Amino acid sequence: MKRDLKPSRSTIILRATKGLFSFPHPVNEMAARWVASMVMVLSITIILTDLYWLGFFLTYGFLARVLTGPKLSPMGLIATRILVPRFGNIQKLVAGPPKRFAQSIGLFLSIIFLILIYILGLTGPAKVILATIGLFAGLECVLGFCAGCVIFGYLIKCGLIPEATCKRCADFRFNL
Repeated sequence: MKRDLKPSRSTIILRATKGLFSFPHPVNEMAARWVASMVMVLSITIILTDLYWLGFFLTYGFLARVLTGPKLSPMGLIATRILVPRFGNIQKLVAGPPKRFAQSIGLFLSIIFLILIYILGLTGPAKVILATIGLFAGLECVLGFCAGCVIFGYLIKCGLIPEATCKRCADFRFNL
């Protein structure tokens, strides 16, 4: 008797999404800086225009980058597929885990922004949170300073994140 070796539906789905929910390691620093510039511009735009619904786009971008790197992030795709190649395809590779941690902080802050605006109705504090996102995105895009990466390095030094997660990241000076 011949056995049907056709994979199950769940096996097909698992195979199709296997590489989707992963974060790149290493990360191209130039692409990260382009994404940061778009985050900064979007944050400033929301603050100046009071178009708070754009905060959902900002939050989605952070969520997509935390879960999949640039694969499902409009800003990540623009940076990796258009801007980096258009401007000389410069590759400066840096560790991925600290960048993912920094994106997680952005996600957390953008969720706080949405809660302050849409649940609590507190526009002033919401704009402060958004300005904080914009400030740190600006530091990343202009100076290449990733505050989340520095925090990640300190968390490894303190033992809160296992050093095996990223040996090179334990030296926080690497991230400056």
